[in-house]
Amino acid sequence: MIMFALAGVLVLAIGGCVCVVWAARGGPRWVRGVAAVTLTIGHILRDSNRRRGRGSNGGGNSGSWGGGSDSSGSDG
Repeated sequence: MIMFALAGVLVLAIGGCVCVVWAARGGPRWVRGVAAVTLTIGHILRDSNRRRGRGSNGGGNSGSWGGGSDSSGSDG
């Protein structure tokens, strides 16, 4: 049952991304509405993530994503 729920969330997320791209290219009015809802939900989730202290503006390299200070590219 949980697999169906996760698959449904994944389909909705992909559909929202498709609508954002389509709206940027001048899609119909309903596509622009779905894109606006998708972007609003994304902003809400990002803001709630920042409030919990896990925002991208924190100091240091807390994981394997994004290069650290030792990846400057200068060997010498």
